[in-house]
Amino acid sequence: MSDPDLVASIPANVLNTQSIDLSSDGTKKARSYAGHVHIDSTEHPHAKDHLFYWFFESQTCDPHVEAADQQELISRTPLLIWLNGGPGASSLLGLFLENGPLSIGDDAAGTISVTPNSWNQEAHVVFWDQPIGTGYSYSDTEEYVGSERALSQMFWKALREFFHLHPEYEECPLYVCGESYAGKYVSAIALEIDRQNGRVPEDERVNLKGIAVGNGWIKPELSLRVLIDYAYTTGFLGIGQKDSLDRDYADFQDALRKQDMEEATRLGNALVAAVQAYGGNFDVYDVRRWDDLPMGALSAYLNSAAVKNALHVPENVAWQSADDHGPVAEALVRDNMADGSWRYAEIVDKGYKTLLYTGNFDTACGYRSTEEILDDLMRQKGRDQHAQWRAAPRLIWTQAQGDPKGFVRGLRNLTQVGVPDSGHQVPAFQPGICREMLYNWLFDRPFAGRVPVK
Repeated sequence: MSDPDLVASIPANVLNTQSIDLSSDGTKKARSYAGHVHIDSTEHPHAKDHLFYWFFESQTCDPHVEAADQQELISRTPLLIWLNGGPGASSLLGLFLENGPLSIGDDAAGTISVTPNSWNQEAHVVFWDQPIGTGYSYSDTEEYVGSERALSQMFWKALREFFHLHPEYEECPLYVCGESYAGKYVSAIALEIDRQNGRVPEDERVNLKGIAVGNGWIKPELSLRVLIDYAYTTGFLGIGQKDSLDRDYADFQDALRKQDMEEATRLGNALVAAVQAYGGNFDVYDVRRWDDLPMGALSAYLNSAAVKNALHVPENVAWQSADDHGPVAEALVRDNMADGSWRYAEIVDKGYKTLLYTGNFDTACGYRSTEEILDDLMRQKGRDQHAQWRAAPRLIWTQAQGDPKGFVRGLRNLTQVGVPDSGHQVPAFQPGICREMLYNWLFDRPFAGRVPVK
């Protein structure tokens, strides 16, 4: 009996003149499932929330062999959850523009092709549209979440429903991954999984092993200060403009101290807009560019009837994606500028593997923010652990010819990687290096390189 969420093929372009077979043709593509999980609304007793997912099995699994015949391989393969941020950004952006097995061309036809650097080569990957109002995810009542607690509780229910639909993946080592505003989502969801695992029967627990976050929006107060400094250092601000922004930043900090989070979000967003305007509207996600990564025809493609039919999405459900504006962001207005770094301290203390990686040309939430967040977390753990973190060797992870792929530091279950020549979306700017980094971390493979001698 076939699975109702099985994706057999998808249109190869917006016009649906060709198709891509996801179930055969000898290109090592693996099983794919897509659709909605349906959970009870927390606000309305007779309504449902519908969270969309698109799953790709690891290419190490043979799609032509029945799952039952290779269950051991399936179960020991890592299962990665991927979340984009925004708030309001669909995780299908990650699928088609960053780390998925498919990409969309920049042409008007929106030509779809199979990519060589997908994260599902050695791991199962599921791309989730969340929270409600993001991508294909919707509510019967247009209900939006207003806090990380509500978001993570909703996601826990959705994840349990996913495993009820696909129990063959329930024992997989699970890693929650994401980027940007998902620096808040990932940590909140991981702690909710940990909390629920302590409350439910053993056979309903999720096999959570760790988290990975790229260029995370974690401690906005720090990230906004770094943004001003970075723009000034790179010549996008004059000294008088920096002085003016520093005064605006002090007003933002004052709103934070007063816990006026709506005002803090307004002032914080205004700071970002002012920095960009002074700098000629450079791309805040990559200081080398003037425009963000192009979506091409992705919206037209995902809103076409043929694509929705292939992905088991009702035709009346629109795909939507936003970056820090619209109803999803408006509902999270009190969360936007809140400090979420404390969750990482809990995750590390609980022993979960933790990876934080950053592209060095991101001005929004780049390397320096992550560096100082981790240093502060280690300082809070006491003098000894802080000294160990400061003294941990910072490896230059090198390519064959000696050029750096990245800069790697680790201490027990915490790993930090800086990736040169990359903007905010590291899987898009450095796809091969990013995937290798991920697999080294997942499978405890060594990062080959050298530690500089002082």
